[in-house]
Amino acid sequence: MSAYERHAGAPGQVKEVTSLANPLVKDIKALALKKFRDQQNAFMAEGLKLVIDALDLGWSIRTLVFAKAGRGNTAVEKIAARTVAAGGTVLEVSEKVLVAITRRDNPQMVVGVFSQKFLPLKDIRARDGDVWVALDRVRDPGNLGTVIRTVDAVGARGVILVGETTDPFSVETVRATMGSIFAVPVAKASPEAFLAWRTSFPGLVAGTHLKGAVDYRSVDFSKGPVLLMMGNEQQGLPDELAASCDKLLRIPQAGRADSLNLAVATGVMLFEIRRGALKLGPEDARS
Repeated sequence: MSAYERHAGAPGQVKEVTSLANPLVKDIKALALKKFRDQQNAFMAEGLKLVIDALDLGWSIRTLVFAKAGRGNTAVEKIAARTVAAGGTVLEVSEKVLVAITRRDNPQMVVGVFSQKFLPLKDIRARDGDVWVALDRVRDPGNLGTVIRTVDAVGARGVILVGETTDPFSVETVRATMGSIFAVPVAKASPEAFLAWRTSFPGLVAGTHLKGAVDYRSVDFSKGPVLLMMGNEQQGLPDELAASCDKLLRIPQAGRADSLNLAVATGVMLFEIRRGALKLGPEDARS
């Protein structure tokens, strides 16, 4: 039995909570720690729109937390009803409790606790026009969240986390995705499992590398699916992953900097790949 099942009470129950000592509040606060997120297979997302989007996309909500100020708000009441109908628990909390849960002085009015969801690597079947991004040992949650958001923006298919990476379900990463965590499938694998899977990838595997000999703008990305491989923030792609690429690409630098931030470099690559592999024109661009 999980902490939520021990403390939440009957499914669909609505509770008013004002005490920081409430066991369920303590459990939600603990989701700031990866150990607890893993134990409970849960994570937290802030914001009414994010919670609505998550439910619309089929994510399983365990607990909905909303500020007392949200009482009477039609949108909040609708999402509370959906949570109850899904068997989740709804907590109406004081401002003090919401600040403690979110660790923000000006928290969002609504917070949702959801079950984590990873896409099994073996279930990825790349087809023509698909673009996948593999990230090797990404360390910064802001970088990971921004990459997930960019993958969503360009219409790529998903992200594969290789090796020991930062947690895609940490509070910081989820915030940086701006809700895209619910729209972008995320898989994870050891380097060995990833390399074994890569051998059956039916399209172009391209990685960025300081030693890359090919200008990224000169590559034809229009034939078949594309797997873009991006290296760790400090070390780049390790030799074994670089050796598995069909092409090692470089992004030319005009100034003194010899490299870009990981999230920026991934964005540059994805929007270039977008022109060919995703077959989208200027009319598809969004501001």
